[in-house]
Parts: sequence; C-alpha cells; structure tokens
Amino acid sequence: MRGLIDRYRDVVIQIATPFSVGTGFYLEKYGLIVTNAHVVQNNREVVVEGAGVRRLKRKVRYLDAKYDLAFIQAPAQPAAAPVELHVAEDYRQGDPVLAIGHPFGLRYTATQGIISNTVHRQNDLFYIQHDAALNPGNSGGPLVNETGEILGVNTFIIQNGQSIGFSLPARYLKEALEEFTGGHKEFGVRCTSCGNIVFEPNLEKKYCPFCGARITMISQIEDYVPAGIRYEIEEALVKLGYDVSLTRRGPFNWEVEHGSAKILLSYHEASGMIAGDAFLCALPKEGIREIYIYLLQQNYALEGLSFSILNRDIVLSLQIFDHSFKPENGVEVFRNLFEKANLYDDVLIRDYLAVAREN
Repeated sequence: MRGLIDRYRDVVIQIATPFSVGTGFYLEKYGLIVTNAHVVQNNREVVVEGAGVRRLKRKVRYLDAKYDLAFIQAPAQPAAAPVELHVAEDYRQGDPVLAIGHPFGLRYTATQGIISNTVHRQNDLFYIQHDAALNPGNSGGPLVNETGEILGVNTFIIQNGQSIGFSLPARYLKEALEEFTGGHKEFGVRCTSCGNIVFEPNLEKKYCPFCGARITMISQIEDYVPAGIRYEIEEALVKLGYDVSLTRRGPFNWEVEHGSAKILLSYHEASGMIAGDAFLCALPKEGIREIYIYLLQQNYALEGLSFSILNRDIVLSLQIFDHSFKPENGVEVFRNLFEKANLYDDVLIRDYLAVAREN
C-alpha cells in the first residue's frame, strides 16, 4: 500500500484549534475539507496545514452532531490528488485498510490493519470496526481500502482497547455532503432533534425552524478568549509579531517557526512548568563526536537554555515556572529561545554538516 500512502500525502490535512488537534481530508469534488465535528467544535475558524498547504485559517462551514462530521472551507488552490468515496457496503471482514492521520500532532502517519466488523451499531448508526491503530489526533482522517478509495471517516476508539477503532461509513458522509451542498448556502448545522440541516441565516435565531428545538448556529459560536497563563503566553507571542491563532495546538500547546527552527511551546498545568523545545537540525552520520563536544560546551555557557538529543533531532530547550513568567519578561524569554535556535541551527548546518530539518 506504499503508493496509497504517497497518494494521500497531499490529501490529508492537519487541523488545530485552541481546544484540540485532529485530522481532515480534502475532497476536490466538493471543494471541502472533511473532519469530525468534535475536532472543530466551539470554533468558527480552525487552522489547517498539510504537505501542499501552508498553515492558514479556514472557516467551519458545516457542523453535524448526528454523524459527528464537519466541513471546512478548503484553501483556494490546495495541491491534492482527487480521491473517491467508496459508498457501496461490499467490504468484508478481513479486508485490508489504511488509517491515515496526524496522531498526537505528528506529521502524517499511516497504520495498516483489517476490517474486524462491518456492522458495529451505536446510537442508530453503523460503523466499520477495524484494527488499524488510531490515536488522539487521528480523528477525522480517512479509512482507505486497498484500491485507494475512502471507506469511512475515523471517528472514535475504545479506550484502553487494543487497536479497536471505528469509522463512519462513506455512505453517511456522502449523504451529508449532498444535503449540505444541495442547499447552496455558505453555512449550515444539522438539527440533532429532527435531523434537518438549518442554513444561515436562520430567522429563528437559536431555534430550529423545522421542529423548534434549540440549536447553535456557526455564527453564534463565541470567539475563544484565553485566560490566565494561556493569555500571558499568547500576549508574549503577539508582542513578538506572531498571529497567535495560527500557533495554537490545543489548550496548552503552541507551535511557531523562527527562521529555520520549529519551536514547540507547552504548559504543564500540574507542575506549573512552561517548556519550549526548539527542534533544530538532525545529527549527520559522521562527525557526531564533534557535535556532542560543541553542544556540551554551549550547555556550559548558556543561561536558561540547554541542548539535548531526541533520536537524531538536536533540541534547544527552555523551562520556566509560571509564577516567574509574565508577558513583559516572557517576550525576552521567548525571543532569546527563538533567536538562539535560529542561530545555532545555522552554525550546526554550516560548520558541523548537520542535516537541515525538513519542513
């Protein structure tokens, strides 16, 4: 299935919000990115990124709690090969499948498995059960058959189960796509009570015009407002010139790029620790001893920062407790990490032949 993995590299999209990270996939026929509703809930806009898509904000256009589906406005010119939905339910137990996504925020992974059960029923819907490993961040990604067609949308797992995952069959997805696009409207939400799609503008405001049940339209979702240490971290990033909404990777994680370095920021609520890990270049196959000596020398001289090796990655790290972090000093703390990361990345590549990081 190697060819399928390469084919989907530009189709699968990483999705990030202030609350979670997940996966989506681009359907050229509809001009939409498909994902799970629980990935984008409580957001009018999300951040999308992929092999052919630079990190940018896109609007949520459709929410569907019944099927746990959401559709996102696609980039203007996404670089993705067209893929097809397999809506016929002719798959069988034992058929090979691929689950593709971005688990734990990692960049593009694919796990292989087989279909275990074709008719798992839950809440009046049928799901495809399979044993291709699904992890947090895989939600919303495609389940692909051996011919490269999408069988379903990876939706949930059994907690503590051994590779027990469930995907919403493509026939439900196609039904929702046809209903939504057939309405010829920009935004819509499926009513969980009567099942009808309510399009914007909804003259009934907070109520379904078909059955009168309460409903939250996409336009009624309130903007995310950070508080506490999250506000202080984001205020420091704003003062450094970043569009903070593009940096968010869940409730306590941020990702920024400065020059050639990628920096992951996180806050650990239990310990009160703010950590910054700048991923620089990778170790080469030769000359490793010289690099180690150089890094140890720098660790002796650096204040507030330290080098480490994670697999082959050279990482420059920062740790500071929340009670010592305020926006005014946070700007200097982050600036020091970002600028040193970019500087050291250049030195290691130029003078020690370290391997440049792939974006």
